[in-house]
Amino acid sequence: MSKSIFQAAARAELQQRLAGLPPDRAPLWGKMNAPKMVVHVADSLKMALGELQVAPRKTPMRFPVIKHLVIYLLPFPKGVPTAPELLARTPAAWTGEVVSLSALLEKFSTRSAADKWPPHPAFGKMSGHLWGALAYRHCDHHFTQFGV
Repeated sequence: MSKSIFQAAARAELQQRLAGLPPDRAPLWGKMNAPKMVVHVADSLKMALGELQVAPRKTPMRFPVIKHLVIYLLPFPKGVPTAPELLARTPAAWTGEVVSLSALLEKFSTRSAADKWPPHPAFGKMSGHLWGALAYRHCDHHFTQFGV
């Protein structure tokens, strides 16, 4: 079974990695700095929770087989274009952004995977289980980008 943000151990791992990220850590790839990445990941969780609207895109990833392959099996590619809404916000004070992301990780887990979840702009209709796996993998991808 794939790790999910709904799993307490997986969430604790992400929290520990976040706590070990210094604001001046250089990325191993990509253009974001650490504060921008923290804001990006926080905003992606807000999108999953329905708190941030992101315009839908027509992609082949909306097909269930492709969606499941990308979310559960295939490695996350580096440098994939992202929704402009998830790159728009300018980071505020580091500590506040880290606290905000930490709280969003916990808030995500308080919602039931069985609830109705908003669609993803690229993947379309998403169950809570898909969102949980994708949220974990997205956080893991970016934390790995910064060596934590």
